Amino acid sequence: MAPRVSRLRSPVSPIFLVLVALTAAGGALTLLPAEGAIIGGTVLLVLAGWAVSLCLHEFSHALTADRCGDHSVRALGYLSLDIRRYANVGLTLVLPLLFLVLGGIPLPGGAVWIQRSALRSRPAMSAVSLAGPVANLVLAALIALALALTAPPLPLAAALAFLGLIQVLTFVLNLLPVPGLDGWGVIDPYLPWRTRQGAARIAPYAPLAIILLLFLLPGASAVLFTVADALFTLVGGDSTLAAVGQDQFISLLR
Repeated sequence: MAPRVSRLRSPVSPIFLVLVALTAAGGALTLLPAEGAIIGGTVLLVLAGWAVSLCLHEFSHALTADRCGDHSVRALGYLSLDIRRYANVGLTLVLPLLFLVLGGIPLPGGAVWIQRSALRSRPAMSAVSLAGPVANLVLAALIALALALTAPPLPLAAALAFLGLIQVLTFVLNLLPVPGLDGWGVIDPYLPWRTRQGAARIAPYAPLAIILLLFLLPGASAVLFTVADALFTLVGGDSTLAAVGQDQFISLLR
């Protein structure tokens, strides 16, 4: 007899481990005295670290779904931390990376398909949606704690602080009550059926529209960063240090 889906193992993907190693390599480069090494190391740390956080974000959705009744996530490989399971190369990987490089704004870049009918209750559906952003906020707090406990050299500390700020930006963006984002997923189970159907039709396009508004509407991105800075400070982060890290990151474009 074939094993039940809920008992399938999901070993950690080697690709995820490579992404972690690349993040560490970026950090090591920032310790070198050459300016090019600091800039390149910051870019590598932030981009690879963002990819790692994307995996953890989607893994958290999947793990919560598994605990709440949708065991199909195991068969689909969502518990393996394999970034290929969460993203396609174009729309959900390259485009978010482009927005991150150009504006420091982390466009949501992955997705797991949850069988919502398998979840036990409406609170369970909300919990699944909430789990991803919470993972980003926890990661930001862990980065802030690590910086407070270790006090690494400035270039590395700044790069890590910027990565931490990106986690908070991801948390804030994803919790916007906009169709297609996790914030909508939190409230969706409690909305009328007709509202949910209408939202489903615009869900594929709404997140990108929000990001474009942040770029094109004067002052919009400033509000986002102000909120993120305040929240990052609340979890123990240093927004000034993160600004130094962002400057190191965008130096590649100068």
